[in-house]
Amino acid sequence: MGVIEDVYEDLDTEVDFEEFEAAVAEKVEQMGGLADEETAAMLVAHELEDQEVSGIADVEPGMDEVKFVAKVVNVGELRTFERDDDEEGRVVNVEVADETGRIRVSFWDDVAQSVADGELDVGQVLRIKGRPKDGFNGVEVSVDRVEPDPDAEVDIQVLDTYRVEDLSLGLSDVNLKGRVLDADDGVRTFDRDDGTEGKVANCTLGDETGRVRVTLWDDMAETVTDLDPGTSVEVVDGYVRERDGDLELHVGSRGTIEELDESVEFVPETADIGSLEIGQTVDIAGGVIETDPKRTFDRDDGSEGQVRNVRVRDETGDIRVALWGEKADADVDLADRVVLTDVEIQDGWQDELEASAGWRSTVSVLDEGGAKADVEAGTESDPKADEGGLAAFAGGDGGDVAGEAAAEETAAETVAEGGVTEFTGTVVQAGDPVVLDDGTETRSVETDANLRLGEEVTVRGPLRDGRIDADEVY
Repeated sequence: MGVIEDVYEDLDTEVDFEEFEAAVAEKVEQMGGLADEETAAMLVAHELEDQEVSGIADVEPGMDEVKFVAKVVNVGELRTFERDDDEEGRVVNVEVADETGRIRVSFWDDVAQSVADGELDVGQVLRIKGRPKDGFNGVEVSVDRVEPDPDAEVDIQVLDTYRVEDLSLGLSDVNLKGRVLDADDGVRTFDRDDGTEGKVANCTLGDETGRVRVTLWDDMAETVTDLDPGTSVEVVDGYVRERDGDLELHVGSRGTIEELDESVEFVPETADIGSLEIGQTVDIAGGVIETDPKRTFDRDDGSEGQVRNVRVRDETGDIRVALWGEKADADVDLADRVVLTDVEIQDGWQDELEASAGWRSTVSVLDEGGAKADVEAGTESDPKADEGGLAAFAGGDGGDVAGEAAAEETAAETVAEGGVTEFTGTVVQAGDPVVLDDGTETRSVETDANLRLGEEVTVRGPLRDGRIDADEVY
């Protein structure tokens, strides 16, 4: 066995030996006698190892050249353009896929014309050689060489509509239906390298298989103000990228995001609050039993930040949640049932655990009475869920309590303004006002007494503006 055969035997490649041998001879000629056959064979082998990728998911911008095998899933239309030398150029974009992902490849000029003339069909398997680049809709490959490979098998399923769990890096032309879990309040602007202004906004969508962060660019960014949490939408012609190790769905000029008449169910896998540990990043769900006013503060860079604390309880325990930045503006009220995703568990005040909801987190308030149907909290429902009050938090049913306003309305119906009333209940909010819950009603109480969460007390006093002004607490 010669030196060329020895090098080829150690090489993991699908290139035929005859093609490898020809490449070695060409390399020897290029080197002008400066390299013998063994050196040239090693150089060619190194180039092939650099070029071969195990799948589309490994293709990245910045690679000099790649080779891969993929199946045609969509063939675009022929487009013409004018080059700098006034010559007419032709291009056809083709979507190809393998078991690891999906990517757009571009065919040029005569090859593009052949594709447009019908010489390429959906379902064909191709052996592609080309140069990756960062395209407008994700990673693209400009094809230098392509040939059919009828003997190769690529086992893929082409989907008309994707679910969150179906997404993979490199996918484009993605249609996905989901429920809006969170959306930016406005659009952020930035300066591009060419001096133009770009626009970007984010939202988070969820379906029965998971959730994904969606990035909206330029004109599409303006649509974020129309996205209300809880509504169901469909992303059309999105593409998948990666950020900080997580997949994101991007929507550019080719894509749209449209509201649906149908309802998309979101089923998060939430952790039990009672089992949380410092350092975890988790999803939690439960009833809001305490709310604090929003506070502002000055950051080290001179900018102003904001935070709001709420306390959330499930069947296993409760935890204080710090809502930072835009999350502090979330419309979260007492007795709401909420789902919070990607919260970080930290060491909080007085050695209590605290959940921190930052820019990557989502805060979703469930529709009244729809908690059980729309979100599974990861634990069994409380059989007393239909009773309202705290039992409603456990079962996610909403019960007869729609929050503080409903409780005050009930109080006003039974006791005239200024009349003395007495109420016994459990402290579910300690602060101003104190809020008591007896399992069927919730009452707001003005008092200077120092009460603790979970304490059962009786208050007595006149009813003013829907609240009990307690003269006695015992």
